Amino acid sequence: MGLSKIQRKSRIRKRIRKVSFGTEARPRLSIFRSNNEIYAQVINDDEGKTLVAVSSRDKALAKEKGSKSEIATLVGKAVAEKAKKAGIDKVAFDRGGNLYHGRVKALAEGAREAGLEF
Repeated sequence: MGLSKIQRKSRIRKRIRKVSFGTEARPRLSIFRSNNEIYAQVINDDEGKTLVAVSSRDKALAKEKGSKSEIATLVGKAVAEKAKKAGIDKVAFDRGGNLYHGRVKALAEGAREAGLEF
């Protein structure tokens, strides 16, 4: 019998986390994608602290209209702007077990457009 979808995603997430580790110089941009929303955090794993967090549920973004991918792009731009204000230019990208496709790709491209490097 094969693995369930959740077990498979968990394995992929663990494999990504072995490589992607957030330091003070290069924190980790972690993405969580639910069916309706998308969340992004910039995390310093050395201290175990979230430096910046943005989601599609934030007041400024919740009233935006458009497809889920368009909103993910706005979340990417918002997380990049907040990271820039916090003095963060470079991050390590953690796609959280999701494929680099669709909303995850849209968020990443939005963050890159706004000046975040990864």
